[in-house]
Amino acid sequence: MRMNKDTKKNQYQEASGRQVPLDKVRNIGIMAHIDAGKTTLSERILFYSGISYRIGETHEGTATMDWMEQEQERGITITSAATTCFWRGHRVNIIDTPGHVDFTAEVERSLRVLDSAVAVFCAVGGVQPQSETVWRQARKYGVPIIAYVNKMDRVGADFNRVVDEIRDKLSATPVPLQIPCGSEGQFAGVIDVLAGEKLTFGEDDQGMAVQRQPVPEDMKEQIRAAREYIIECLAEFDDLITERFLLEQEIDDQELRQALRRTVLAGQIVPVACGSAFKNKAVQPLLDAVVDYLPSPVDVWEIRGSDPETGEPMTRHAGDDQPFAALAFKLMTDPYVGKLVFFRVYSGIAKQGMTIYNPRTRRKERLGRLLQMHANSREQREEVYSGDIAAAVGLSQVATGDTLCCREQPVVLESVTFPEPVISLAVEPRSNADRDKLTDSLGHLVQEDPTFRVRTDEETGQTVISAMGELHLEILLDRLKREFKVDANVGQPQVAYRERICRSAQAEGRFVRQTGGRGQYGHAIIELLPGEPGSGIEFENKVVGGRIPKEYISAVENGVREAAEGGVLAGYPLVDWKCHILDGSYHAVDSSEVAFKVAGSMALKAAAQKAGVELLEPVMSMEVTTPEEHVGDLIGDISGRRGQISEMDTRGDTVVVKALTPLSEIFGYATAIRSLSRGRATFVAELSHFEKVPQALQKEILKKAS
Repeated sequence: MRMNKDTKKNQYQEASGRQVPLDKVRNIGIMAHIDAGKTTLSERILFYSGISYRIGETHEGTATMDWMEQEQERGITITSAATTCFWRGHRVNIIDTPGHVDFTAEVERSLRVLDSAVAVFCAVGGVQPQSETVWRQARKYGVPIIAYVNKMDRVGADFNRVVDEIRDKLSATPVPLQIPCGSEGQFAGVIDVLAGEKLTFGEDDQGMAVQRQPVPEDMKEQIRAAREYIIECLAEFDDLITERFLLEQEIDDQELRQALRRTVLAGQIVPVACGSAFKNKAVQPLLDAVVDYLPSPVDVWEIRGSDPETGEPMTRHAGDDQPFAALAFKLMTDPYVGKLVFFRVYSGIAKQGMTIYNPRTRRKERLGRLLQMHANSREQREEVYSGDIAAAVGLSQVATGDTLCCREQPVVLESVTFPEPVISLAVEPRSNADRDKLTDSLGHLVQEDPTFRVRTDEETGQTVISAMGELHLEILLDRLKREFKVDANVGQPQVAYRERICRSAQAEGRFVRQTGGRGQYGHAIIELLPGEPGSGIEFENKVVGGRIPKEYISAVENGVREAAEGGVLAGYPLVDWKCHILDGSYHAVDSSEVAFKVAGSMALKAAAQKAGVELLEPVMSMEVTTPEEHVGDLIGDISGRRGQISEMDTRGDTVVVKALTPLSEIFGYATAIRSLSRGRATFVAELSHFEKVPQALQKEILKKAS
């Protein structure tokens, strides 16, 4: 629950060592579709706030926030990078997140610990697929958002169209706080609607000086209309503005700013700013909006959690005097200091050398060095206060999503959820000497990346790794070679299919073993029913009369779940089903949890065989951006890949083609699209849903699996 800080200013205490008051701390994430200009914007923020003495550029591989070799070579953000800057007496903790869909887990875990976000949109591309994904992630965690329409200097830039798309595609209420002065090559600056000033930015000092001028005469009517629109939007949500609006009373700028802050904190309104980060124009007004309208940790007053023993809901409050509670949201292996655990302190103070408690492992651990991170550089700290983000050395048993707290008053904070990987391939060491090294290195990567999976194929003995996409796999293999010095042979990418039952069926599982002395006896009858797509797995116990003792019901459920993980048809997980445990029997001496677990597994396989099982394949939502002359060739190629064109849209001198295409058909598509468009087209793809595999193709897949 987000509340105004004034109602709580006497309810929290601040430590004497704190440099910046808690209500002047901002924890923000920079999020967007790939190539919208997130990192470029982050670099300007660091420059204008005095943290960096020069501006780093992504296309030159010199961006401070893109510090990994793979990021510098590709000109994209792969891992979220944390840093801190200061603006108008406020401390702004920033996490620059990736825009590529393969690294969406980085966005997910960052937004979990942030209080607010700046969503960056390309003035030409508008709301793109990953824009929608990160927006949904932010809304999932109740994170207030400011929108920044970047690249106003580009050909085809259209501020009003992007605002309309935010309203229509993201179901938000966008409120422009600025109006661009010109666009494309004529973009000169912005008009601050509330202040009634034209803001321009010096060329000689890389936009450092903000020049304030009166609004041009020919734009005054436009500014008046924009101010009236702000009042109308606020009147829908804010009682004070509603009353003034209905009574036709004058509303001053201060009242408007206060109402804007209230409605932004409530998630009702999205302020919209604009500029061109690359051309060093209109970044400072965005920082002003971050300070003025986005929440401090005090505004995010109730931090919800649960009791680790009973599961009962609990809350913590911001403040240095509160019991210590923090969330570990990211792990990283640093070549100099070892395992780094990034954490956000919600309440209390983390002190170097203090003992903390992990409710998941039920173990105490000692905080080693505490580090303030600036991308990949480090600054040692003795204490980390409530509301701050930092990293710790020496926590060996901590995993992503773990709560760190004090043993005397433990709490479990809401963890982070991650999507399942959709693509796999086999890896094997090139020599026996590399075998243990490969296992250890993959273990480090699994710890760091919650969407990366490693398993051993029981039939072939191969090590199979799974990830979110081809680029994700490519980066992981590159890291294996560069960071961990492991050379591995890799197989062809494989699709992570799913299995689904076709209809309802009943079956029994009976496990009886007599070996002399005490035997094993377990007997369960279940009904398996298909669920709605995406519904997951549901269990219901319908056993009456004590036919199966309660202590064995969970064993049956565990057996059913375990069998479903291995699938029935081709070894892929069985998804979206309901299971009713109907009946069974037990033996007073021979029955055991193990026996009922085996019986549950047998029952699941028998029921699934009766119900009939079909394969599901991941279908990707693709967006191809291409010059008009190549549209025909690209559409023909997509159709040949079993793709279905859903939409075409002209944006400036390019055409955007949207399609749904099976993942199995777009392996290597990056190479194909370069060939078809002479290197001028680009594409992005993200998982849309799972769909039934055509019968002919299913036979081929099953043949390969056998």
